[in-house]
Amino acid sequence: MNKPTILLGAAAIVLIGATGWVVSQESSPQSITAPNEPDIQVGQALYGEYCASCHGDNLEGQQDWRSPGEDGRLPAPPHDETGHTWHHADRMLFDYTKRGGKAVLADQGVEFDSGMPGFGDDLGDEEIWNILAFIQSTWPERQRQLQAERTRFDNERGGN
Repeated sequence: MNKPTILLGAAAIVLIGATGWVVSQESSPQSITAPNEPDIQVGQALYGEYCASCHGDNLEGQQDWRSPGEDGRLPAPPHDETGHTWHHADRMLFDYTKRGGKAVLADQGVEFDSGMPGFGDDLGDEEIWNILAFIQSTWPERQRQLQAERTRFDNERGGN
């Protein structure tokens, strides 16, 4: 391969990557701000009303949550320490709850209907934060620390 072809190929890769990054930044919310003092009791009540039917009264999720069902969707995962909720930054958790899995994944170039509906039409931002605070309050200290670290890293990269 000659040098101009290699340079053109490298430039194309950089351009495609930069375009993908710009699109992802434009489509993901940048002004998500958690309240200073979320209300965990309100969050627990809202969790019972909006989330427990799929994710379980005790945050245990649905059986075989790692294996797709006949419809191709994954069952609702647990929100306790046995699941993967604590692996994600606050911004992702908020966005996933507000807009739903399909929309958030589409922003990342993934065409997949996770089965998680968006609750933005039913819940206000503060209510979503209260639910997330309740879920996080149930995790052991280690998971809370790791999730907080992930959130700090996300914020440093331009999150909320």
